[in-house]
Amino acid sequence: MHADLASIPASPLAFLDGVGGMEMLLVFVIGLLLFGGKGMPDMARTLGKAIREFKKATAGVEDQLKRALEEPPPAPPPRRAPPAVQPRAVEPPPPPTPALEDPAAPPAGPAAIPPASSTPDS
Repeated sequence: MHADLASIPASPLAFLDGVGGMEMLLVFVIGLLLFGGKGMPDMARTLGKAIREFKKATAGVEDQLKRALEEPPPAPPPRRAPPAVQPRAVEPPPPPTPALEDPAAPPAGPAAIPPASSTPDS
């Protein structure tokens, strides 16, 4: 049953299949009574413009969709190589400092000699 429906071409006025001549005449008479003889052509003109704009918009969306489906996806950006590691020059270690034997002891040198006692030589 689905194959039968798919083979039938879609008509732009498919929604009017169940509407006969008498129904169309009744809609026209009611419209004429509501809007008058001068309002009907204006309303038909406005309806025609609205349908035209709607068709333009749907055609534009269809074109964009077709173009998007036909275009290949964009290529990923190239990956950057990590920066090359350059070997650093090895610096010689600083010369060793002489270690104090007792850090609490006073330093050796002229300051370490106690002053002479000042006793008179009689």
